Amino acid sequence: MITNARKLRKRSTPAEKHLWGKLRGKQLSGLKFRRQHPITPYIVDFYCAEVRLVIEIDGEIHQFQQDQDQFREDWLKAQGLTVIRFTNSQVLNNINWVLIEIQKICSSITAINETD
Repeated sequence: MITNARKLRKRSTPAEKHLWGKLRGKQLSGLKFRRQHPITPYIVDFYCAEVRLVIEIDGEIHQFQQDQDQFREDWLKAQGLTVIRFTNSQVLNNINWVLIEIQKICSSITAINETD
């Protein structure tokens, strides 16, 4: 699984590279994100353990595997994770909006955790 994650990191899509450039090094709200992170039995595009957030970037292939994606998302949510999805186009053409949406989700998760 770790070997596959490393291979995926080396073959990142342009959208994944673009978003990683904005998330790496705790640039977003001081949160640490990992890319191509194994959550057995899956490897997720991006993961922030602090807020238990999974970010998936969907390319065109995802149009043809919606049932698989939904099953995977349901499984991840059943593990107590929050999953958000963006398309390649959204990341490449509207990165500021994507970052704002990620920040909103992280803030809302943090607020919920603080009240627990």
